[in-house]
Amino acid sequence: MTAFKKLMLAVTVLGASAAAQAADSNFASLTFGQTSDKVKKSNSLNSNLDHPNADGVIGKDNTWGLRLGRQNDEARYYATYDNVSGSHNGIKLRQENLLGSYDLFLPVTSSTKLFGGGTAGLTKLTQDSPGYSRDSDIGYALGVQAGVLQQVSQNTSVELGYRYLRSNASTEMSQRGVGKQGSLDLTSSAQTYVSANYAF
Repeated sequence: MTAFKKLMLAVTVLGASAAAQAADSNFASLTFGQTSDKVKKSNSLNSNLDHPNADGVIGKDNTWGLRLGRQNDEARYYATYDNVSGSHNGIKLRQENLLGSYDLFLPVTSSTKLFGGGTAGLTKLTQDSPGYSRDSDIGYALGVQAGVLQQVSQNTSVELGYRYLRSNASTEMSQRGVGKQGSLDLTSSAQTYVSANYAF
């Protein structure tokens, strides 16, 4: 191959790469949803607190989040921070997620897309129940998400989504003046959410 042909090939490849990058855009989102957690209780906690309903502590509680990422017509990747808290039967928990996600798009119409993908990151579980010492733990988070994305204008879109996460964050319940009563292990969480997105 002559030097000229090599140069033309390099220009073509660089041009295609630049065009692909130009098609990408940054985006930011505000999310609002409801989260329900599955929490495993230790045997000692069940015995000492008479089998409390830990799954009801965070059950369809309001969840706020922020996202930043990049997207094109085929896919997107983004970071998410969200948090939710709830209390039930004297137990108070807060869950905070810091996640990285990747979605693929499936066009339905010129302005509507389905999406689906995977998520990995960290979950922080904090126990702050009245009468108990505050305790927190950070564990992994792995999951999937899917939903529908509707373009509203050139730079704005809204979406309805569902995300399921598995986690291993755990926290202890130590009653003040009494001692450890047992532990709570977050095993999974499910979130239904709506999001407003702005591309820039």
